[in-house]
Amino acid sequence: MPRRFLPQILFGLSLWLAFTAQALISSAATHRRHAAGGKRQSFLERTLILLDVSTRSPVKVLNDNFLSLQVDPSILKNGWLDFLSSKRLVTLARGLSPAYLRFGGKRTDFLQFHNLKNLAKFRGPGPDYYLKNYEDDIVRSDIALDKQKGCKLASHPDMMLELQREKAAQMQQVLLKEQLSNLYSDVTITARSLDKLYNFADCAGLHLIFGLNALHRNPDNSWNASSALSLLKYSAGKKYNISWELGNEPNSYRSMVARSVNSTRLAQDHILLKTLLQSVRYYSRANLYGPNIGRPRKNAILLLDGFMKNGGSVVDAVTWQHYYIDRRVTKVEDFMKTRLLDTLTDQINKVLKIVKIHAPEKRVWLGGVGPAWAGGINNLSDTFAAGFLWLNTLGISAMQGVDVVLRHSFFDYGYSHLVDQHFNPLPDYWLSLLFKRLVGPRVLAVHVAGLQRKPRPGKVIRDKLRIYAHCTSFHNHNYVRGSITIYIINLHRSRKKIKLAGTLRNKTVHQYLLQPFGADGLHSKSVQLNGEPLAMVDSDTFPELKPRTLRAGRTIAMPPVSIGFYVIKNINAYACRR
Repeated sequence: MPRRFLPQILFGLSLWLAFTAQALISSAATHRRHAAGGKRQSFLERTLILLDVSTRSPVKVLNDNFLSLQVDPSILKNGWLDFLSSKRLVTLARGLSPAYLRFGGKRTDFLQFHNLKNLAKFRGPGPDYYLKNYEDDIVRSDIALDKQKGCKLASHPDMMLELQREKAAQMQQVLLKEQLSNLYSDVTITARSLDKLYNFADCAGLHLIFGLNALHRNPDNSWNASSALSLLKYSAGKKYNISWELGNEPNSYRSMVARSVNSTRLAQDHILLKTLLQSVRYYSRANLYGPNIGRPRKNAILLLDGFMKNGGSVVDAVTWQHYYIDRRVTKVEDFMKTRLLDTLTDQINKVLKIVKIHAPEKRVWLGGVGPAWAGGINNLSDTFAAGFLWLNTLGISAMQGVDVVLRHSFFDYGYSHLVDQHFNPLPDYWLSLLFKRLVGPRVLAVHVAGLQRKPRPGKVIRDKLRIYAHCTSFHNHNYVRGSITIYIINLHRSRKKIKLAGTLRNKTVHQYLLQPFGADGLHSKSVQLNGEPLAMVDSDTFPELKPRTLRAGRTIAMPPVSIGFYVIKNINAYACRR
């Protein structure tokens, strides 16, 4: 027998022996209670999971900005762009840095750049003149702006915020109607608007990725780069450090504007943009990402294959998008279906297969991901329940080597955002914050053993306990290098017990357990960490994220439908030391 297989065999044997002993003890104890007339423990309650992690080497190494963010161009239409200077909003974004900030979405291909400082003065008076002149109002309030490290941060009056929320609510109906009908109006971005967007990204420690309009076409259907060149020259003059994209979901252009762009033309457009970047000295080494195809179904996959075959490898990373569900979803249970969660794995495999054929060295990014299409569903995709989909996306993407995952949207758009219109963090924000603080880019293999219910004929048993492991983030100075972070999704309606085995046995563990807070249960928009509700202390102060220490050798007990992060301290894992 080859010696290299000996560690795996010994590990498997140790798990089997440990689990057999535990099962015998549990069975004997259960028999004694039953014989004494006590209520027999259910199968699910007595299930014990044995867990170990391979610590020799990582299976994948991801981008330091693995969890990144997206802001939709709709903020130009509904007025929220002018509030990105909010001290609280910048603080919340800064909490998720380092990260990319993608400025893109469905309206990317309707953006028009105008090098004018302020369009409000050309609009003329009207009954809602105050609302139409937000830019002028914000300019006047800039006198009171705080300046930290060159950043412009503001505290906006409550009355202004209330008026803005009313305006945004009205505009949301217009934007939603456009998205459902696939008929979009043009969106203007001025030089001043770009300044505000870049100020937000720069202050928050985010690297801006700007999506350019790919539907600005010449009569021969080639890309018209005039507006893009004007924007590039303005940004270069300001020395804005920006990466670039071209278009959004090109596979859907026919349904949006009755015009298609084939794979050859799409590749030529990206080559042209790369040449354009190289012609502007400041952006000669700027990164270009694309082609941002939609869900990898037949047409999108054919477009991606042709794009890569015809020169698409000019991009620095291959990007695509994914959403789980549409607006027909009406209940929390839909967010917890394992069959739904597993769809992502198949889609990632389709994209990776094509990229591996044409450019195996290229990284793959998952952009514009969200729990639901068309901005999500109110009181569902902005609740605790949506966190199962979000963490599942991060875990599966990491295991399969997706380099970056961009969350749509950080703020405002629809109901899939991380921060609401009162600048309060939603459950997915707190989940993302813990992920950023505890989870590093090195992915580790997980080994699990435990009792399994025998499947009935014709019935598929899917895993409702999802376990992932990474090296603990090197940016977290509370833990020394060599520590491991395990994160677990328990979709069961019962408690699950997890015993750390092998290299993890008898180690001290820090628990960060997330559960919904309040009477709304899984519909809650508030979160508790280890039993304590999470809320911002003030506009620039986060609450202390205190772990609960589990003594060495203690079994981890995962409550029903919950999410947990577990840091194994001082394990000195070889994969996590360097």
